Amino acid sequence: MPDSATDAFQLDARLEADTRAIGELGLSRLLLMNDSRFPWLILVPRRAQARELVDLSEADHAALSAEIRQVSQALRDLVPTDKLNVAALGNMVPQLHVHVIARTRGDAAWPGPVWGAGRAEPYDVAAAERLMAGLRARLGL
Repeated sequence: MPDSATDAFQLDARLEADTRAIGELGLSRLLLMNDSRFPWLILVPRRAQARELVDLSEADHAALSAEIRQVSQALRDLVPTDKLNVAALGNMVPQLHVHVIARTRGDAAWPGPVWGAGRAEPYDVAAAERLMAGLRARLGL
């Protein structure tokens, strides 16, 4: 039976413009932020009306939590990481989405937040594809 919340899901235009699609997890669409300064993933639960974590059902919340853990581990396995930043802000993009960012001491924003730190440096196609292929392999996508 179709899930109307999933059927009506549409990725926010800003997320669409700023990211590359990696694949679909059980609940979430997984995206790579197109800023090579930071290994930065975004999970977007495919629930049309979700703006906040509390908008998810208990089952969806548990699924999202498991996906965050899975994606965080895969990212940490692939890139140097001193600290993982995990956040659901939504001040600029109201659609519920969770950032998972691998940070290293001395990165372009360390120790501050990545938001508003300089200008994004888009990935070259080959580098983005290598990272996305590694993530797909580790996540079974």
